Amino acid sequence: MNSSLRTVFNQNFTEEKYADFLVDVNQGLKNPVQFRVAETPVFLTDDFRDRLIQAGEEIIETILQPNFKELTENAIPGKWRVPNENDHPHCVALDFGVCKDDAGNIVPKLIELQGFPSLYCFQLHLGENYRHTYNIPGNQTIFFNGFDKAGYINLLKKTILGPYKPEQVVLMDVDAPNQKTAIDFYLTERYIGTPVVSLSDLIQEGDKLYYKADGQKIQIRRIYNRLIFDEIDADPDIFKKVVDIRQPLDVEWITHPNWFYRISKYTMPYLSGNYVPKTQFVSKLKEVPDDLHNYVLKPLFSFAGQGVKIDVMDDDIEKLPDPENWILQEKVDYVPVLQAPDGGVKIELRLLYLWPDGDAKPTLAINLARLSRGKMIGVRYNKDFDWVGGTVAFMHK
Repeated sequence: MNSSLRTVFNQNFTEEKYADFLVDVNQGLKNPVQFRVAETPVFLTDDFRDRLIQAGEEIIETILQPNFKELTENAIPGKWRVPNENDHPHCVALDFGVCKDDAGNIVPKLIELQGFPSLYCFQLHLGENYRHTYNIPGNQTIFFNGFDKAGYINLLKKTILGPYKPEQVVLMDVDAPNQKTAIDFYLTERYIGTPVVSLSDLIQEGDKLYYKADGQKIQIRRIYNRLIFDEIDADPDIFKKVVDIRQPLDVEWITHPNWFYRISKYTMPYLSGNYVPKTQFVSKLKEVPDDLHNYVLKPLFSFAGQGVKIDVMDDDIEKLPDPENWILQEKVDYVPVLQAPDGGVKIELRLLYLWPDGDAKPTLAINLARLSRGKMIGVRYNKDFDWVGGTVAFMHK
């Protein structure tokens, strides 16, 4: 991490500035942010930035393989398969832990990947507020590929809206206003104009979908999908109460729900390289490794770290009723390289790509970062700490 910028930031940091920063972040929003936002951004060195970009490019190359759909056909649970799948995901997120290699170099290591949207608009909002409150130098940016705010928003519009008017494209989640990430939903509405709707707001007539706004019924041409099927899995009668979105409907998806499963933990065993931990499907293990303490056991079909076993025992594997739905992944040891006033903090960085229709491949656009002192990354594992939570990384333009 960039030690000179970190030193200046820490020397000038005060709790009063952080309080002002949080006020500014929440200013004018429908509701305050529902998760912890960290006291500090991350400052990347040029070397680490370049390693991170290279790591992402190597993984994207696998997704671009002509046989990728064939490899991942079994990733999609039968009950959640949605028809009319397109040929590529519009959003890709790659999560990397900040680690050390055998030579002692600070390197990124892939943790997970998603063919699903992330906080594309909140990260823009967050970066602007860090810059304003803490006077981040003008030669630092949160964007990749030379983007500025205007260029980035144009890419968002090209990806999410495509040829349609903003009112013809809805951002949809199961209960959108009450999601922890609703802050991003309403910022998306602010930046590109897409109305925010819940699953229960959808109206079906034949194979077409509509929603109501100001008493008028408006046809939906695209759904910017933020619904994860895991969130409705516990209600077997859900589609008796709302539109069954698994039908062949006359609507486009950004990103199509099937890509949530295709680009996921399921993809990990098909990846290789210096930035990818060794990963195997449990059902395909020839033998259980002798050094299980160096591995984590992950369920394929869960999110937000739920169900992960960090301290794996032999019988954990033997007792699995569905080994085909689990992976055994080489443990990634995060290095606490971000220096807080009272010690080191671990970092996870998410590369966020956008892939508009007509483009040959996804474009790396912006980033998300999370700081942790707990055993795992994520808000629920860091409730009692400071200098942790959601943030963004700055790097040289």
